[in-house]
Amino acid sequence: MMPRTSRRGRRLSRSAEFERVYRQGRSVSNRHLVLYSFPNEAVERPRLGLSVSRKVGGAVERNHVKRLLREAFEGVEGSLSAGHDVVVVARPEAREIAEREGLAGIDAALCDLLGRAGLRVAESGSSTGDPNGLPPDPDPGPVEQGELPPDGSEQP
Repeated sequence: MMPRTSRRGRRLSRSAEFERVYRQGRSVSNRHLVLYSFPNEAVERPRLGLSVSRKVGGAVERNHVKRLLREAFEGVEGSLSAGHDVVVVARPEAREIAEREGLAGIDAALCDLLGRAGLRVAESGSSTGDPNGLPPDPDPGPVEQGELPPDGSEQP
């Protein structure tokens, strides 16, 4: 188990830190989450702040969503660019996906936002932006005489 001090350094905890990310950072969103990010060169690894309001549900539901968000973030933390503060705001629909799909659903929603925010660095062996790490679609193959390729361009 990690010492408590090292885990604390990876979280945003002060109101001023959240305000700076909200006011000066960039945001991307999907149906379940809103992600705000702000570069912070004073930190060597990304720091996470969570905001889960009572609209998401009672204390049990909010804590469940927060646990899943922390776990999903820890899972992708190694593939994120260093020196960023990240705040994730859970929308009420986050509870639905947490109940229906669990960690996999929250992870997919978070990875989608991290990719769109440009926070993911290319991992070795993977040159795709697919949040599931799937390889890009293979070449459709040779085109028969008189047939146009799927993109509509003509081959030389």
